[in-house]
Amino acid sequence: MPVSTPRNPTSNWSGLGIVGLALIAAAVKLAIAYNTLGTNDTAFFHGFAKALNQHGLEWTYQHFRLFNHPPLIAYYLRGIYVLTEREWCREFGIHFPFLLRLPGIIADFFVVLILLRLTRTGTRIPHWALALFALSPVSIMVSGYHGNTDSVMVLFLVWAAAASVWAMPILSGVLLALSCQVKVVPLLFLPALIFFWMTRSKGTHFLIAFAALTALLWAEPLLNFPVVFMRNVLGYSSYWGTWGVSYLLRLTGLQPFSGTELFHLSFGQQVVSLTLKIVIGVSALVISWRRQDLPGGALMYSIAYIWIVFFALAPGGGAQYLIWLAPFILMLSAPFYAWLLAASSIFLFRFYDVISHGLPWFAGNSTTDLVRFWAPWTLLPWAVLIIGAIALWHGAGIRSFRFVRSSALQNEPA
Repeated sequence: MPVSTPRNPTSNWSGLGIVGLALIAAAVKLAIAYNTLGTNDTAFFHGFAKALNQHGLEWTYQHFRLFNHPPLIAYYLRGIYVLTEREWCREFGIHFPFLLRLPGIIADFFVVLILLRLTRTGTRIPHWALALFALSPVSIMVSGYHGNTDSVMVLFLVWAAAASVWAMPILSGVLLALSCQVKVVPLLFLPALIFFWMTRSKGTHFLIAFAALTALLWAEPLLNFPVVFMRNVLGYSSYWGTWGVSYLLRLTGLQPFSGTELFHLSFGQQVVSLTLKIVIGVSALVISWRRQDLPGGALMYSIAYIWIVFFALAPGGGAQYLIWLAPFILMLSAPFYAWLLAASSIFLFRFYDVISHGLPWFAGNSTTDLVRFWAPWTLLPWAVLIIGAIALWHGAGIRSFRFVRSSALQNEPA
Protein backbone atom coordinates (compact mmCIF):
# COMPACT_ATOMS: atom_id res chain seq x y z
CA MET A 1 0.00 0.00 0.00
CA PRO A 2 1.20 3.60 -0.58
CA VAL A 3 3.06 5.16 2.32
CA SER A 4 0.82 7.78 3.85
CA THR A 5 2.11 11.12 5.03
CA PRO A 6 0.64 13.23 7.81
CA ARG A 7 -1.86 15.78 6.64
CA ASN A 8 -1.92 19.32 7.88
CA PRO A 9 -4.49 22.10 7.44
CA THR A 10 -2.12 24.25 5.40
CA SER A 11 -1.58 21.45 2.89
CA ASN A 12 -5.31 20.80 2.64
CA TRP A 13 -6.05 24.46 1.98
CA SER A 14 -3.28 24.60 -0.61
CA GLY A 15 -4.75 21.55 -2.31
CA LEU A 16 -8.19 23.15 -2.44
CA GLY A 17 -6.65 26.28 -3.90
CA ILE A 18 -4.91 24.32 -6.64
CA VAL A 19 -8.16 22.51 -7.47
CA GLY A 20 -9.84 25.91 -7.66
CA LEU A 21 -7.18 27.16 -10.07
CA ALA A 22 -7.62 24.04 -12.19
CA LEU A 23 -11.37 24.67 -12.32
CA ILE A 24 -10.76 28.27 -13.41
CA ALA A 25 -8.42 27.05 -16.15
CA ALA A 26 -11.02 24.48 -17.24
CA ALA A 27 -13.68 27.20 -17.45
CA VAL A 28 -11.37 29.34 -19.61
CA LYS A 29 -10.67 26.37 -21.90
CA LEU A 30 -14.37 25.56 -22.20
CA ALA A 31 -15.12 29.17 -23.13
CA ILE A 32 -12.39 29.16 -25.77
CA ALA A 33 -13.48 25.78 -27.16
CA TYR A 34 -17.12 26.84 -27.35
CA ASN A 35 -16.44 30.17 -29.07
CA THR A 36 -13.69 29.23 -31.53
CA LEU A 37 -13.08 26.72 -34.30
CA GLY A 38 -9.47 26.03 -33.32
CA THR A 39 -6.69 25.13 -35.71
CA ASN A 40 -6.92 23.27 -38.99
CA ASP A 41 -6.56 20.06 -36.98
CA THR A 42 -10.24 20.39 -36.10
CA ALA A 43 -11.08 20.60 -39.80
CA PHE A 44 -8.99 17.48 -40.45
CA PHE A 45 -10.75 15.61 -37.66
CA HIS A 46 -14.13 16.66 -39.00
CA GLY A 47 -13.15 15.29 -42.41
CA PHE A 48 -11.93 12.07 -40.79
CA ALA A 49 -15.21 11.74 -38.85
CA LYS A 50 -17.27 12.22 -41.99
CA ALA A 51 -15.23 9.64 -43.89
CA LEU A 52 -15.44 7.17 -40.99
CA ASN A 53 -19.22 7.43 -40.93
CA GLN A 54 -19.61 7.16 -44.69
CA HIS A 55 -16.90 4.63 -45.58
CA GLY A 56 -15.59 2.98 -42.42
CA LEU A 57 -12.23 2.65 -40.73
CA GLU A 58 -10.28 0.78 -43.43
CA TRP A 59 -11.25 3.21 -46.20
CA THR A 60 -10.30 6.18 -44.01
CA TYR A 61 -6.85 4.74 -43.25
CA GLN A 62 -6.32 4.03 -46.95
CA HIS A 63 -7.37 7.44 -48.24
CA PHE A 64 -6.17 9.71 -45.41
CA ARG A 65 -2.48 9.23 -44.60
CA LEU A 66 -2.84 12.01 -42.04
CA PHE A 67 -5.28 9.90 -40.04
CA ASN A 68 -2.70 8.30 -37.74
CA HIS A 69 -4.91 7.60 -34.73
CA PRO A 70 -5.81 4.19 -33.27
CA PRO A 71 -9.38 2.87 -33.62
CA LEU A 72 -10.61 4.21 -30.25
CA ILE A 73 -10.28 7.78 -31.52
CA ALA A 74 -12.04 6.78 -34.73
CA TYR A 75 -14.98 5.46 -32.71
CA TYR A 76 -15.13 8.70 -30.72
CA LEU A 77 -15.02 10.83 -33.87
CA ARG A 78 -17.87 8.86 -35.40
CA GLY A 79 -19.91 9.35 -32.25
CA ILE A 80 -19.50 13.12 -31.96
CA TYR A 81 -20.03 13.55 -35.71
CA VAL A 82 -23.41 11.84 -35.49
CA LEU A 83 -24.25 13.73 -32.32
CA THR A 84 -23.49 17.17 -33.73
CA GLU A 85 -25.68 16.44 -36.75
CA ARG A 86 -28.71 16.28 -34.45
CA GLU A 87 -31.02 19.27 -34.39
CA TRP A 88 -30.98 19.68 -30.61
CA CYS A 89 -27.18 19.98 -30.63
CA ARG A 90 -27.38 22.77 -33.17
CA GLU A 91 -30.03 24.55 -31.12
CA PHE A 92 -27.71 24.61 -28.09
CA GLY A 93 -24.72 25.61 -30.20
CA ILE A 94 -22.83 22.37 -29.47
CA HIS A 95 -20.50 21.93 -32.41
CA PHE A 96 -17.92 19.37 -33.50
CA PRO A 97 -14.80 21.43 -32.60
CA PHE A 98 -16.13 21.86 -29.05
CA LEU A 99 -16.79 18.14 -28.50
CA LEU A 100 -13.41 17.30 -30.03
CA ARG A 101 -11.67 19.44 -27.40
CA LEU A 102 -13.92 18.56 -24.45
CA PRO A 103 -12.18 15.28 -23.43
CA GLY A 104 -8.80 17.03 -23.35
CA ILE A 105 -10.12 19.80 -21.12
CA ILE A 106 -11.53 17.23 -18.70
CA ALA A 107 -8.29 15.25 -18.88
CA ASP A 108 -6.20 18.27 -17.87
CA PHE A 109 -8.28 18.71 -14.73
CA PHE A 110 -7.89 15.06 -13.73
CA VAL A 111 -4.12 15.21 -14.23
CA VAL A 112 -4.01 17.96 -11.59
CA LEU A 113 -6.03 15.76 -9.22
CA ILE A 114 -3.65 12.83 -9.76
CA LEU A 115 -0.62 15.01 -9.10
CA LEU A 116 -2.23 16.29 -5.91
CA ARG A 117 -2.81 12.75 -4.73
CA LEU A 118 0.79 11.84 -5.52
CA THR A 119 1.97 14.65 -3.26
CA ARG A 120 0.17 12.87 -0.41
CA THR A 121 1.95 9.57 -1.06
CA GLY A 122 5.57 10.70 -1.16
CA THR A 123 6.09 12.70 -4.38
CA ARG A 124 7.19 16.20 -3.49
CA ILE A 125 5.90 18.87 -5.85
CA PRO A 126 5.97 22.47 -4.56
CA HIS A 127 2.53 24.03 -4.36
CA TRP A 128 3.67 27.03 -6.39
CA ALA A 129 4.68 24.68 -9.22
CA LEU A 130 1.38 22.79 -9.04
CA ALA A 131 -0.43 26.12 -9.22
CA LEU A 132 1.57 27.00 -12.34
CA PHE A 133 0.71 23.64 -13.83
CA ALA A 134 -3.00 24.06 -13.06
CA LEU A 135 -3.03 27.44 -14.81
CA SER A 136 -0.53 26.48 -17.52
CA PRO A 137 -0.79 28.74 -20.60
CA VAL A 138 0.50 25.80 -22.65
CA SER A 139 -2.42 23.67 -21.48
CA ILE A 140 -4.91 26.48 -22.08
CA MET A 141 -3.70 27.05 -25.64
CA VAL A 142 -3.38 23.38 -26.59
CA SER A 143 -6.46 21.92 -24.89
CA GLY A 144 -8.67 24.96 -25.22
CA TYR A 145 -7.79 26.13 -28.72
CA HIS A 146 -5.71 23.69 -30.79
CA GLY A 147 -8.12 20.80 -31.32
CA ASN A 148 -6.51 17.39 -30.86
CA THR A 149 -6.46 14.44 -28.47
CA ASP A 150 -3.01 14.81 -26.89
CA SER A 151 -4.25 15.81 -23.43
CA VAL A 152 -6.23 12.57 -23.11
CA MET A 153 -3.12 10.54 -23.92
CA VAL A 154 -1.21 12.44 -21.23
CA LEU A 155 -3.90 11.73 -18.63
CA PHE A 156 -3.76 7.97 -19.17
CA LEU A 157 0.05 7.93 -19.19
CA VAL A 158 0.33 9.94 -15.96
CA TRP A 159 -2.33 7.74 -14.39
CA ALA A 160 -0.55 4.55 -15.49
CA ALA A 161 2.68 5.77 -13.90
CA ALA A 162 0.83 6.84 -10.75
CA ALA A 163 -0.71 3.37 -10.51
CA SER A 164 2.84 2.06 -10.33
CA VAL A 165 3.54 4.30 -7.36
CA TRP A 166 0.35 2.96 -5.78
CA ALA A 167 1.39 -0.67 -6.45
CA MET A 168 -1.51 -1.47 -8.82
CA PRO A 169 -0.07 -3.46 -11.78
CA ILE A 170 -3.34 -4.39 -13.49
CA LEU A 171 -4.62 -0.82 -13.41
CA SER A 172 -1.24 0.38 -14.68
CA GLY A 173 -1.43 -2.00 -17.64
CA VAL A 174 -5.00 -0.99 -18.49
CA LEU A 175 -4.17 2.71 -18.34
CA LEU A 176 -1.03 2.41 -20.47
CA ALA A 177 -3.09 0.49 -23.04
CA LEU A 178 -5.69 3.27 -23.05
CA SER A 179 -2.95 5.86 -23.52
CA CYS A 180 -1.73 3.92 -26.56
CA GLN A 181 -5.29 3.93 -27.95
CA VAL A 182 -5.10 7.73 -28.20
CA LYS A 183 -1.55 8.07 -29.54
CA VAL A 184 1.01 5.33 -30.05
CA VAL A 185 3.95 7.29 -28.62
CA PRO A 186 3.37 5.89 -25.07
CA LEU A 187 4.65 2.56 -26.41
CA LEU A 188 8.05 4.17 -25.85
CA PHE A 189 7.48 3.76 -22.10
CA LEU A 190 6.35 0.13 -22.21
CA PRO A 191 9.86 -1.19 -21.38
CA ALA A 192 10.13 1.08 -18.34
CA LEU A 193 6.88 -0.22 -16.93
CA ILE A 194 7.63 -3.85 -17.84
CA PHE A 195 11.03 -3.78 -16.12
CA PHE A 196 9.53 -1.96 -13.14
CA TRP A 197 6.85 -4.59 -12.58
CA MET A 198 9.15 -7.54 -13.36
CA THR A 199 11.49 -6.60 -10.53
CA ARG A 200 8.45 -6.65 -8.22
CA SER A 201 7.21 -10.02 -9.51
CA LYS A 202 4.11 -8.39 -11.00
CA GLY A 203 5.18 -8.30 -14.63
CA THR A 204 2.68 -10.94 -15.70
CA HIS A 205 -0.25 -9.02 -14.17
CA PHE A 206 0.80 -5.84 -15.93
CA LEU A 207 1.48 -7.45 -19.31
CA ILE A 208 -1.74 -9.46 -19.42
CA ALA A 209 -3.82 -6.35 -18.67
CA PHE A 210 -1.92 -4.28 -21.24
CA ALA A 211 -1.91 -6.90 -23.98
CA ALA A 212 -5.54 -7.96 -23.52
CA LEU A 213 -6.97 -4.46 -23.80
CA THR A 214 -4.64 -3.50 -26.65
CA ALA A 215 -5.62 -6.62 -28.61
CA LEU A 216 -9.30 -5.98 -27.97
CA LEU A 217 -9.22 -2.36 -29.12
CA TRP A 218 -6.90 -3.00 -32.07
CA ALA A 219 -8.72 -6.16 -33.15
CA GLU A 220 -10.59 -4.62 -36.10
CA PRO A 221 -7.56 -3.27 -37.99
CA LEU A 222 -5.12 -6.03 -37.00
CA LEU A 223 -7.46 -8.78 -38.18
CA ASN A 224 -8.79 -7.07 -41.30
CA PHE A 225 -6.30 -4.52 -42.64
CA PRO A 226 -3.02 -4.73 -40.67
CA VAL A 227 -0.74 -3.28 -43.36
CA VAL A 228 -2.50 0.04 -43.80
CA PHE A 229 -2.98 0.28 -40.03
CA MET A 230 0.74 -0.21 -39.41
CA ARG A 231 1.59 2.31 -42.12
CA ASN A 232 -0.66 5.08 -40.80
CA VAL A 233 -0.48 4.57 -37.06
CA LEU A 234 2.82 2.89 -36.23
CA GLY A 235 4.77 4.35 -39.15
CA TYR A 236 3.78 7.99 -38.67
CA SER A 237 6.45 10.70 -38.42
CA SER A 238 5.96 14.39 -37.75
CA TYR A 239 6.89 17.19 -40.15
CA TRP A 240 10.57 17.35 -40.97
CA GLY A 241 12.38 20.65 -40.43
CA THR A 242 10.19 22.29 -37.80
CA TRP A 243 11.84 21.14 -34.57
CA GLY A 244 15.27 20.63 -33.05
CA VAL A 245 17.86 18.71 -35.05
CA SER A 246 15.88 18.63 -38.30
CA TYR A 247 15.21 22.38 -38.10
CA LEU A 248 18.91 23.13 -37.62
CA LEU A 249 19.77 20.86 -40.55
CA ARG A 250 17.19 22.66 -42.69
CA LEU A 251 18.82 25.99 -41.79
CA THR A 252 22.08 24.81 -43.36
CA GLY A 253 20.46 25.23 -46.77
CA LEU A 254 21.75 21.87 -47.95
CA GLN A 255 19.40 20.35 -50.51
CA PRO A 256 19.02 16.90 -48.85
CA PHE A 257 17.69 18.57 -45.68
CA SER A 258 15.52 21.31 -47.14
CA GLY A 259 11.74 21.51 -47.01
CA THR A 260 9.16 20.67 -44.37
CA GLU A 261 7.83 17.40 -45.72
CA LEU A 262 5.69 14.85 -43.88
CA PHE A 263 5.61 11.83 -46.19
CA HIS A 264 7.94 12.37 -49.16
CA LEU A 265 11.28 12.69 -47.39
CA SER A 266 14.58 12.77 -49.25
CA PHE A 267 17.11 9.97 -48.71
CA GLY A 268 19.14 12.20 -46.40
CA GLN A 269 16.07 13.10 -44.35
CA GLN A 270 15.09 9.44 -44.09
CA VAL A 271 18.57 8.45 -42.87
CA VAL A 272 18.65 11.19 -40.24
CA SER A 273 15.10 10.47 -39.09
CA LEU A 274 15.72 6.73 -38.80
CA THR A 275 19.00 7.28 -36.95
CA LEU A 276 17.40 9.65 -34.45
CA LYS A 277 14.49 7.25 -33.87
CA ILE A 278 16.89 4.37 -33.24
CA VAL A 279 18.88 6.45 -30.75
CA ILE A 280 15.67 7.46 -28.98
CA GLY A 281 14.48 3.85 -28.80
CA VAL A 282 17.81 2.50 -27.54
CA SER A 283 18.07 5.32 -25.00
CA ALA A 284 14.59 4.51 -23.70
CA LEU A 285 15.59 0.86 -23.26
CA VAL A 286 18.83 1.76 -21.47
CA ILE A 287 17.12 4.20 -19.12
CA SER A 288 14.38 1.68 -18.40
CA TRP A 289 16.84 -1.14 -17.69
CA ARG A 290 19.28 0.83 -15.55
CA ARG A 291 16.56 2.33 -13.35
CA GLN A 292 14.33 -0.73 -12.89
CA ASP A 293 15.28 -1.32 -9.23
CA LEU A 294 14.52 2.21 -8.04
CA PRO A 295 11.50 3.04 -5.83
CA GLY A 296 8.08 3.46 -7.43
CA GLY A 297 8.15 7.24 -7.34
CA ALA A 298 11.41 7.25 -9.30
CA LEU A 299 9.55 5.71 -12.26
CA MET A 300 8.24 9.22 -12.87
CA TYR A 301 11.85 10.39 -13.19
CA SER A 302 12.61 7.59 -15.67
CA ILE A 303 9.68 8.65 -17.86
CA ALA A 304 10.82 12.27 -17.63
CA TYR A 305 14.35 11.32 -18.75
CA ILE A 306 12.94 9.39 -21.71
CA TRP A 307 10.78 12.37 -22.67
CA ILE A 308 13.85 14.62 -22.51
CA VAL A 309 15.75 12.34 -24.89
CA PHE A 310 12.72 12.11 -27.16
CA PHE A 311 12.23 15.87 -27.48
CA ALA A 312 15.96 16.59 -27.74
CA LEU A 313 16.36 14.20 -30.70
CA ALA A 314 12.89 13.99 -32.29
CA PRO A 315 13.20 14.51 -36.07
CA GLY A 316 9.88 16.36 -36.14
CA GLY A 317 7.30 17.84 -33.87
CA GLY A 318 3.95 19.48 -33.41
CA ALA A 319 2.98 22.47 -31.32
CA GLN A 320 0.58 20.41 -29.21
CA TYR A 321 3.31 17.90 -28.33
CA LEU A 322 4.68 20.24 -25.68
CA ILE A 323 2.05 19.09 -23.20
CA TRP A 324 3.29 15.49 -23.41
CA LEU A 325 6.26 15.85 -21.10
CA ALA A 326 4.99 18.64 -18.82
CA PRO A 327 3.67 16.60 -15.83
CA PHE A 328 6.81 14.46 -15.69
CA ILE A 329 9.21 17.40 -15.91
CA LEU A 330 7.16 18.98 -13.10
CA MET A 331 7.73 15.91 -10.90
CA LEU A 332 11.40 15.75 -11.87
CA SER A 333 12.20 19.38 -11.10
CA ALA A 334 9.89 22.30 -10.41
CA PRO A 335 12.43 24.96 -11.54
CA PHE A 336 13.10 23.05 -14.75
CA TYR A 337 9.35 22.89 -15.38
CA ALA A 338 8.93 26.63 -14.76
CA TRP A 339 11.61 27.52 -17.31
CA LEU A 340 10.23 25.07 -19.86
CA LEU A 341 6.70 26.36 -19.30
CA ALA A 342 7.82 29.95 -19.94
CA ALA A 343 9.71 29.01 -23.11
CA SER A 344 6.92 26.79 -24.42
CA SER A 345 4.29 29.45 -23.73
CA ILE A 346 6.23 32.06 -25.70
CA PHE A 347 6.64 29.75 -28.68
CA LEU A 348 3.04 28.53 -28.65
CA PHE A 349 1.64 32.06 -28.42
CA ARG A 350 3.72 33.02 -31.43
CA PHE A 351 2.64 29.89 -33.32
CA TYR A 352 -1.09 30.29 -32.70
CA ASP A 353 -0.93 34.04 -33.25
CA VAL A 354 0.73 33.57 -36.63
CA ILE A 355 -1.59 30.87 -37.93
CA SER A 356 -4.67 32.70 -36.57
CA HIS A 357 -3.54 36.04 -38.05
CA GLY A 358 -3.51 37.88 -34.74
CA LEU A 359 -5.84 38.28 -31.80
CA PRO A 360 -8.59 37.47 -31.15
CA TRP A 361 -7.97 33.89 -32.21
CA PHE A 362 -10.91 32.16 -33.86
CA ALA A 363 -9.54 29.82 -36.51
CA GLY A 364 -5.93 28.94 -37.22
CA ASN A 365 -4.62 27.52 -40.47
CA SER A 366 -1.03 26.26 -40.32
CA THR A 367 0.41 26.35 -43.84
CA THR A 368 3.88 25.85 -45.30
CA ASP A 369 4.08 29.55 -46.18
CA LEU A 370 3.75 30.50 -42.50
CA VAL A 371 6.45 28.17 -41.17
CA ARG A 372 9.20 30.76 -41.53
CA PHE A 373 7.35 33.10 -39.16
CA TRP A 374 7.02 30.71 -36.23
CA ALA A 375 9.62 27.94 -36.70
CA PRO A 376 12.56 29.97 -35.26
CA TRP A 377 10.63 30.24 -31.98
CA THR A 378 10.74 26.44 -31.56
CA LEU A 379 14.41 26.83 -30.68
CA LEU A 380 13.40 28.50 -27.41
CA PRO A 381 11.78 25.48 -25.68
CA TRP A 382 14.22 23.12 -27.40
CA ALA A 383 17.22 25.06 -26.08
CA VAL A 384 15.74 25.24 -22.57
CA LEU A 385 15.22 21.48 -22.69
CA ILE A 386 18.82 20.87 -23.75
CA ILE A 387 20.28 23.27 -21.18
CA GLY A 388 18.08 21.84 -18.45
CA ALA A 389 19.11 18.30 -19.34
CA ILE A 390 22.81 19.23 -19.26
CA ALA A 391 22.37 20.94 -15.90
CA LEU A 392 20.46 17.93 -14.60
CA TRP A 393 22.76 15.18 -15.81
CA HIS A 394 26.07 16.89 -15.08
CA GLY A 395 25.13 18.67 -11.88
CA ALA A 396 25.88 22.12 -13.28
CA GLY A 397 25.82 24.76 -10.59
CA ILE A 398 23.15 26.89 -12.15
CA ARG A 399 20.92 28.29 -9.47
CA SER A 400 17.84 28.25 -11.66
CA PHE A 401 18.19 24.48 -12.13
CA ARG A 402 18.38 23.00 -8.65
CA PHE A 403 17.02 19.53 -8.97
CA VAL A 404 15.83 18.47 -5.52
CA ARG A 405 14.77 14.87 -4.95
CA SER A 406 12.38 14.07 -2.18
CA SER A 407 13.71 11.72 0.48
CA ALA A 408 10.17 10.42 0.80
CA LEU A 409 10.60 8.70 -2.57
CA GLN A 410 12.89 6.22 -0.86
CA ASN A 411 9.80 4.66 0.71
CA GLU A 412 8.88 1.78 -1.57
CA PRO A 413 5.19 0.75 -1.76
CA ALA A 414 4.61 -2.69 -0.27
